[in-house]
Amino acid sequence: MTNELLKIENLKTYFDTWAGVVKAVDGVSLNVKQGETLGLVGESGSGKSVTALSILRIVPRPGKIVDGRILYKGESLLEKKENEMQKIRGKEIAYIFQDPATSLNPVFSIADQLVEIIRHHQNLSKQEALERAIDLFKLVEIPDPEVKIWNYPHQLSGGMKQRIAVARALSCQPSLLLADEPTTNLDVTIQAQILELMKNLKKKLGMSMILITHDMGVVAGVADRISVLYAGRVCESASARTIFYNPKHPYTVALLTAVPNLAIKREKLKVIPGTIPNLIEPPSGCRFHPRCEYAQPACSQEVPPLVEIEPEHYVACLRAKEIDVKSPLRAE
Repeated sequence: MTNELLKIENLKTYFDTWAGVVKAVDGVSLNVKQGETLGLVGESGSGKSVTALSILRIVPRPGKIVDGRILYKGESLLEKKENEMQKIRGKEIAYIFQDPATSLNPVFSIADQLVEIIRHHQNLSKQEALERAIDLFKLVEIPDPEVKIWNYPHQLSGGMKQRIAVARALSCQPSLLLADEPTTNLDVTIQAQILELMKNLKKKLGMSMILITHDMGVVAGVADRISVLYAGRVCESASARTIFYNPKHPYTVALLTAVPNLAIKREKLKVIPGTIPNLIEPPSGCRFHPRCEYAQPACSQEVPPLVEIEPEHYVACLRAKEIDVKSPLRAE
């Protein structure tokens, strides 16, 4: 595929803890095309963030990538030396972390932090880097950029810090942006503004993006394709429209049913029974089978492969072709 920017094959990232080996990511495969936004969705603990951290090889200890391939522009990231990865991080592939407040240094001004990042990757003078930082502030629509850039993190609101996190990620014009829960801890109005900003910037700059979230509503108007993760594995992957209106995996349907929708009259929201399984001793067979209303004995014995049931629609469910699951968003 000529327009494929990132390809992950059978990625396995484990954490060797005192309690046992946590299989946080256990055979994840996905791809991102040029100029595309891929939504990575699932409950907390499904392996979304660890997958993103694995791409940049910044998984915290005791985590370790034990198997798989990560190809970026056709080159294996897992075979690169650390000094080669340092040139890719931030410049080629940028990361927006969950909480911008913890990723900004409280004792330095925003100007100092941005200028340092820009000069690390680009051959610019201090003044040129500062001008570039101010331009980034304008790009992410921060008012009075020449003044605000000299503020310290504690002087800024949560929404402003998030805009700065976006500006920092875009400082070196990356080809791929990893946005990990970029609207966490923000109120609904600011969430919508940040998502719209990222959507517009992605289109304007022509970059690709992986948007990580547990909220199906967040990816609805942003993602081109969606991969749904559960307990360290991909259970369904397709275009955003297919995921929302023609899902085939019971877990995907359960996620959609748990999203509030003003257009659908319900007495109460439907919850997914049970909890995410223990990834030290995950369930045998399909990992979702203990919580699945369609599970049969075979589901607990055989690991379902991720198969293409229709063009560009992949599902990991032994019964995908025989069960009649319906999206709550699809008109009857």
